[in-house]
Amino acid sequence: MTNIGRIRTVVLGSSRVGKSAVTVRYLTKRYIGEYSSNTDLLYRHDVTFDSVLTEVEILDTCKYSTTCLYDHIRWADAFVIVYSVVDLSSFNEAQYLLDELSKHKLPSYFATLLLGNKRDLDHSRIVAVDAGQELSLRFGCQFYEVSAAENFAGVSLAFHSLLRETRAVQLLRGLPIRRKLGVNSVSKVLGTIFGKNSSKRDRKKRPSLSI
Repeated sequence: MTNIGRIRTVVLGSSRVGKSAVTVRYLTKRYIGEYSSNTDLLYRHDVTFDSVLTEVEILDTCKYSTTCLYDHIRWADAFVIVYSVVDLSSFNEAQYLLDELSKHKLPSYFATLLLGNKRDLDHSRIVAVDAGQELSLRFGCQFYEVSAAENFAGVSLAFHSLLRETRAVQLLRGLPIRRKLGVNSVSKVLGTIFGKNSSKRDRKKRPSLSI
């Protein structure tokens, strides 16, 4: 088994979208509906996938200011941007966060997951699945819709997909010729990982799932 080191992940989003719920669901398989923490929480977790052991640090953010957001951007290798499918303002906030990431960090240096939560409240849905997919295509990130309340498998699949992409980015960053590679080479490696080999159009699409 290979150990490639550490992946630092930040979970961002508006309040009451389920950031802590999806984080704890992924780490423990348990669902806890109510959280009263008024501070950021840092979790450490060892995960093995594709026969690779990786230490994952997940920073579950409570709330943020502009200053601490930039600190998070500098610190992290991966980002989970959470919104609620029943809250349009949280979706708008997710768009803002994706925009800030694109402004302040090189695309080939991090990976991002746009995560729509509370899919179990589909009867009260305000944000369509297509809206999430379109936003993810605009920023070139992964997109999943999940229900932290009802389904561990979807949350786990989304996080592991993000970690795989982050690992690919880290491997490319470690190459001596990384400055010559650029975003296109990152996309080719990710295409290999996710099996996107059929056509040029398919390779532009990122993993997405509503589960």
